[in-house]
Amino acid sequence: MLNSVGRFVRGAAVALLAVAFAGAATGEERRLPVPSVTIRPGEVIRDEMITERAFAPNLLGVALFIEGRQAVVGRMARRSLLPGQPIPTNAVDEPWAVARGAIVKVIVEDNGLSIATYGAAMQSGAAGALIPVRNTDTGVIIRGIVQPDGTVKVVDG
Repeated sequence: MLNSVGRFVRGAAVALLAVAFAGAATGEERRLPVPSVTIRPGEVIRDEMITERAFAPNLLGVALFIEGRQAVVGRMARRSLLPGQPIPTNAVDEPWAVARGAIVKVIVEDNGLSIATYGAAMQSGAAGALIPVRNTDTGVIIRGIVQPDGTVKVVDG
């Protein structure tokens, strides 16, 4: 009895390996970028932090993962990314040009007139993000669009 169970288990293991190798041989596996080290939230991802790993398509499920190294390098982690694990598309974002609490230059432009003042960013934001800024002189909260150079340009309305 034990001998027949052992042969059954061994046969099942061989069958599973054959299926796995057949899938790999037909090119069904997907190579995805994965962290080679733990990447913390807010950390900008560098090229040396990423490697590639092969995954069987059925192991990935229906989740959307980043498929190319160029799509992750230079971006910022929104949550902890663990070594060897595929990176979900919603786990990275553009790096912040402005950090929450930072003093930023605020520019108001109207009919050729440009006024500059300073304010405290009330939230972090990447270039193009609309964020609230508290004017350091008056305490008034205004909303502006983060510029690539880290300044904030006030929007009308």
